[in-house]
Amino acid sequence: MSVRRIMGIESEFGISNPKDSSANPMLLSSQVVNAYGNEVMPNRIRRMRWDYDVESPLRDARGFDMSRAEADPSQLTDDDYGLANLVLPNGARYYVDHAHPEYASPEVTNPYDAALWDNAGDRIIEKSARLVSSITGELITVYKNNTDGKGVSYGTHENYQVSREVPFLDLVKYLTPFFVTRCIFAGAGRVGIGQEVIEPGFQISQRADFFEAEVGLETTLRRPIINTRDEPHANPDLHRRLHVIIGDANMSHRMTYLKMGATAIVLSMIESEFLKVDFELYDPVTSMHLVSHDYKFETKQRLRDGSEMSALEMQKHYQRSAAEFLVATRDEDPMSHDVVQLWGRILQTLETNPMSLVGEVDWITKLSIMNGYRNREQMLWNDSRLAAIDIQFSDLRPDKGLARVLQQKGKMEIMFSEEQISQAVANPPTDTRAYFRGNCVSKYVDQVAAASWDSVILDLGDQIPLKRISTPDARGGTELATAQLFAQSSSAEQLLANLTPAHILE
Repeated sequence: MSVRRIMGIESEFGISNPKDSSANPMLLSSQVVNAYGNEVMPNRIRRMRWDYDVESPLRDARGFDMSRAEADPSQLTDDDYGLANLVLPNGARYYVDHAHPEYASPEVTNPYDAALWDNAGDRIIEKSARLVSSITGELITVYKNNTDGKGVSYGTHENYQVSREVPFLDLVKYLTPFFVTRCIFAGAGRVGIGQEVIEPGFQISQRADFFEAEVGLETTLRRPIINTRDEPHANPDLHRRLHVIIGDANMSHRMTYLKMGATAIVLSMIESEFLKVDFELYDPVTSMHLVSHDYKFETKQRLRDGSEMSALEMQKHYQRSAAEFLVATRDEDPMSHDVVQLWGRILQTLETNPMSLVGEVDWITKLSIMNGYRNREQMLWNDSRLAAIDIQFSDLRPDKGLARVLQQKGKMEIMFSEEQISQAVANPPTDTRAYFRGNCVSKYVDQVAAASWDSVILDLGDQIPLKRISTPDARGGTELATAQLFAQSSSAEQLLANLTPAHILE
């Protein structure tokens, strides 16, 4: 069961009004979130809010809390600015994060479901933009990317539940080389070198150039390769949440699946003290930039012992270790084996014939499109048309976005049918507490005053105090545990009367 653990993805999306470059992105973001909320929860009377009381964004895994005075305002994610902030019937959070709409998927237990509910978020965002356009007559476009090409980056963050018993320094030691090099299969591709595109060219990752530190608490400035936020959304004595901020937004279903699955199995090896990494990067931040810039795989990275290794060699070390781990632990889980085999095939093909991965790996698919235009139109990498094509690749409109068009034409691989994605748009996973959260919203929307990953707050009337239901166990509140509870509870009052700890605890 090496790839199976609690995980999820939270993505900020680029947003614009192409006919009005002065349009306020925060206003546009609020419009799309509210439009979708009004569509799927039309009878909602009161404004739903996020339960910030259980948040602790300044707690550091290294054993201290940053003071609010020291923190950059962007780190104060437990402040309620009054912006649109919804919990959806599928258990996800959908809200405005500064100048972007953000979709945070519900908790899932495996990389397949992580990719599925991530794709559900794409559909939700795209539909939200269409709803606003139908109401206002203004064209709103949304992009699943990570930079506007003008020096601004926004995140696609992954979250993994990890055993608290693992020393945090072990996570830093074993994950740093993995994260620095993971973009060779998980990168989304980007036109331009440097945060503000100071050099023409193409690189593997959208995010790499925006990282400036090895370890730290920040997410929007001096971004670190290993983020130290210690906010487990679970029993803190048992679990930590690894908050991964280095990843790109993938249009490829399979690369999202591989990205999540490979990271999960590396974490399992770390927890089992199986992984033996005998290489340490001399300068991880510089290496992260260089790996991304080297889309022809021509360079090696310097290690602290003076030797050198390529990004492919490092990734192949992790993949071989994962294959050995499955044998050593007698892991017969088909998904674990599928992830490791896919990982090995992708790495081998990157070494021998990378362009054969067009339609499967995001950055290679994008590079192929770019090279087609460059050869046909004699474009240089600093041609503004290539930058526009870069953004158009991630446009979520099915008739305009290059990746979406390729998927519909069968030229870019998909894992999920439209029916599967539609089901994930409307319904939560059945095997985590997201099932309980999503069904509370579906059945008692007017009485859900607020919610968070580990709580649901019910409002039963002006004369009754708000009732918080704590859901500390991500594997509790499942369909198996609560389907009968919801069937027997036609109101929030009945839910509270019938609720027992067994419903929400594993």
